[in-house]
Amino acid sequence: MNPNHKYPWTRTKLILFFILSLLLGDACAPKPAGPVTNPVHEGTQKMLNPALKPFYHGVASGDPTQHGVILWTRVTPEQARSKIEVTWEIANDPQCREILQSGMVRTSPAQDFTVHVPVSGLSPNQTYYYRFASLGQQSVIGRTRTLPDVMVPELNLAVVSCANFEAGYFNAYGQIAEDDDIDMVVHLGDYIYEYAAGVYGDKSLNRKNVPPHEIVRLNDYRTRYALYHLDQDLMRVHQRHPFITVWDDHEVANNSYTTGAQNHQPEEGDYETRKKAAEQAYFEWLPIRQGLDKLYRSTDLGPLGTLYMMDERLAGRTAPAKGVDDPIYLDSRQAMLGQQQLNWLEEMVATKPAGWHLIGNQVLFSLTHSPGRQPNMDSWAGYPAERMQIINWLNEPTVQNVIFLTGDSHSSWAFEIPKSGQDYRDFHRSVAVEFATPSISSANADERMPLDSVLQIEKVMQADSLNVAMKYINLHDHGYILLRVRPTEVAAEYHYVDRINEPSIHEHLGAVWRVIKGSTFLSK
Repeated sequence: MNPNHKYPWTRTKLILFFILSLLLGDACAPKPAGPVTNPVHEGTQKMLNPALKPFYHGVASGDPTQHGVILWTRVTPEQARSKIEVTWEIANDPQCREILQSGMVRTSPAQDFTVHVPVSGLSPNQTYYYRFASLGQQSVIGRTRTLPDVMVPELNLAVVSCANFEAGYFNAYGQIAEDDDIDMVVHLGDYIYEYAAGVYGDKSLNRKNVPPHEIVRLNDYRTRYALYHLDQDLMRVHQRHPFITVWDDHEVANNSYTTGAQNHQPEEGDYETRKKAAEQAYFEWLPIRQGLDKLYRSTDLGPLGTLYMMDERLAGRTAPAKGVDDPIYLDSRQAMLGQQQLNWLEEMVATKPAGWHLIGNQVLFSLTHSPGRQPNMDSWAGYPAERMQIINWLNEPTVQNVIFLTGDSHSSWAFEIPKSGQDYRDFHRSVAVEFATPSISSANADERMPLDSVLQIEKVMQADSLNVAMKYINLHDHGYILLRVRPTEVAAEYHYVDRINEPSIHEHLGAVWRVIKGSTFLSK
């Protein structure tokens, strides 16, 4: 389906809609008490495609269930308005002729003119099509899916993370968009990056952050999301597949936690204010269910299992230790999840013990050893006490078929998680497995050193006896994991694009790793 193709409404319907817009539009609306946000984000004007007006940022869907989904768009009026009315339709067919449901919602500067429509009453395991209309125009048509409520042969999840606009083109998103076998996209965080222009990326590319300064205030975050949503590959993948998302650190600031971040300085103002601004923009610009009191949540995949999206940044994470010699390093009060979230996970897994348990996990849970390098305090290696709590839980005989799906590291990994919690002691039984997805574009090792050096490091790490639980490593390719969830096995396919320094439609399959139902060991 061409993302720029507009399926016309009937002439009569357009005329009626135009009259309705005049009667109910801003001409009769009360004026806002304060200043109104500029509907066009500064710095993005030249990137707007007039063929998409006023839905320049496309359409999206997210948080699918067996009977519902969230529909999303953003309306950009030509001048400031206090409110805008938006109609929506969802249909059975790609041309939106067989309309199943429709309605009208309002948006305003208070939500940055974004729209979230919770649709219910749909049938399980079905494909649907949807569109919006406002200001006399209509959006492109989006496609979405509901989840199965009975056992199905296969459910396909594209697992992604770490898309840095300045680092390269989002070619992996483009590849995912064109795969009709994908049921949904699981985004594990670093959807945006907070840095100023030219700070973190490839300066040779014509991809510059806006605003040009580091984002700190609410309008900064909104503008950065607007920039990302104008990327054609990101627009396309949102148009074609529903997303389930969670934030990592760069949605706020590098190495963030509940009370601070490595990349937040006192001169940048109050961290709590910045964090709330980042959270608000995230909920505005992502197709996520509104009104959640916490971001961590579960998605029922039917008899196949459950997806749990954890919040390892803002729900319970304490400030990290400075290193293994820091007195707080082994302190039992050091937490990444926090006891409340950990209790929730254990209780949720207990309610459905027979299925697969897919844990959306922002940072590496498994331990890695690289000669001369200290453990990463921003990963689970920096929180050993809580990590052992989870290992002990995984050792319980009733907890089975657990798979960690991990982002953040910009690299590809596959691990077996040893019973002892250490990757080099008593490795006679694994209690779970972990698949870590590469980055969409964020820098990995070969952006920092020659490729032959990176390949040598991979060989050394793979041969290291301390890395016996590491079954796969790739520090140099960008792409995604296509996770094929089946009744008797889960297969993780590592898909890699050929480049990120220019647009490309080429990818290759780098590796496939499997875990059989009831097993905790990996096989090719």
